[in-house]
Amino acid sequence: MTMQVSPIPVTESTTLLNNDDYLIGLLSEVILSKTESCLLELRQDAANWVRYSTFPTTRNEEWRFTDLSALRQVQFHLDRELQSVDISPLILPEAVNSRLVFVNGIYAPDLSAVADLPSGLVVGNLAGFSQSQQESVKQYLAQAEGSQEVFTALNTAGISDAAVVWVAKNVIVETPIHLLFVNTAGEKATISQPRCLVVAQSGASVTVVEEFINRRGAENAEGVYFTNAVTEVWLDENAQVSHTRVDREGTEAFHVGKTAVTQARDSRYTCHAVTFGGKLSRHNLEIFQTGEQTETTLNGLTMISGKQVADTHSAIALNHPHSTSRQLHKCIVGDRAHAVFNGKVFVPKASQLTNAGQLNRNLLLSSKARVDTKPQLEITADNVKCAHGATVSQLEDDEIFYLQSRGINENDARKLLINAFAAEIINQIPVKSLQEILLNTVNSLKSVTNN
Repeated sequence: MTMQVSPIPVTESTTLLNNDDYLIGLLSEVILSKTESCLLELRQDAANWVRYSTFPTTRNEEWRFTDLSALRQVQFHLDRELQSVDISPLILPEAVNSRLVFVNGIYAPDLSAVADLPSGLVVGNLAGFSQSQQESVKQYLAQAEGSQEVFTALNTAGISDAAVVWVAKNVIVETPIHLLFVNTAGEKATISQPRCLVVAQSGASVTVVEEFINRRGAENAEGVYFTNAVTEVWLDENAQVSHTRVDREGTEAFHVGKTAVTQARDSRYTCHAVTFGGKLSRHNLEIFQTGEQTETTLNGLTMISGKQVADTHSAIALNHPHSTSRQLHKCIVGDRAHAVFNGKVFVPKASQLTNAGQLNRNLLLSSKARVDTKPQLEITADNVKCAHGATVSQLEDDEIFYLQSRGINENDARKLLINAFAAEIINQIPVKSLQEILLNTVNSLKSVTNN
């Protein structure tokens, strides 16, 4: 089964007649004049696809709730020089020697730390790999389903480097790997295109934390920038990957992210996706099963306020029998913010004895807050156990009154209830220090507690 989550289908004839000047301008900005030979063909193919594509609009079904017109109004430029930044507050104690840092999309070796890694684990940037290592990476890079989606192709067309985590057969990695992508945007609107590749070979196990965050460039200013990120995760037979993805972008940032996961037989993949930042953010999470008896767990938390827009689109293609998938996505929406959730689960006829569950729970903290939710199951198999659902609610007056009767003021009572709603997702993240950071972030977002 072929799955394309965010298709912008364009034929050659219609594209030539309706060329998208803005998209071509972005492509021209991200393409480098000098290209490594091992990536040349890959980049050229992706660039050609972008030229035959159009920028998504609300007329496209996959984008009908998320308007990108504000993004089109900005002319972005690629930052080609490594900027200096202090990351000391961002270092996770559990990953102090297993960290890759990219600043504005550029690898920062002085900020990274990959010392004393266990045998069988390779963590590094693609440009620093040997030729033989690069050839191995090429077997996986940009090979996942959905690689022709327009933003994914744009990222591939501009690849000059990538964060790579490679776990050899039967290697169990106890230490989490921290992939930190920092943006220092100031007065100039910039675009960065982070790329990650995680490969867990047969019997391997690894925990990866992928974090996108803003560190202000200009003093007392937070600039406009665009992060177009792509992460590919490959699990061979009986491999296990725990993947935490955190979006803490700046308040004026645009963020479009793709996570493409390919699961072989008996593999186990868990994703904890947390979104706090960005003026507008979109995360496409795509799971493609290539063997039976896989386990997939997707946990998501979106917490936004002001006029933020946060969109999560997920798709799980369960193409083989005896598989299990569980998805719980929560949204906390305050002020005039707008959250979107669209989750699809595909269960074709061959996927007998599949067990799939999907739930989207939404908490609206303001009468002006908005959520559009659309959980979907597409089932043609007849011997399966599948369920989906969505709820939209507000903080209950009786719950607030109960806490007030115990001596807690109304504002603190609201915070406690919001914290408990978020903690169900955050407490499942397998890195304790990150749990604390995210719970503190929830508690510090005071604006979402206002009516």
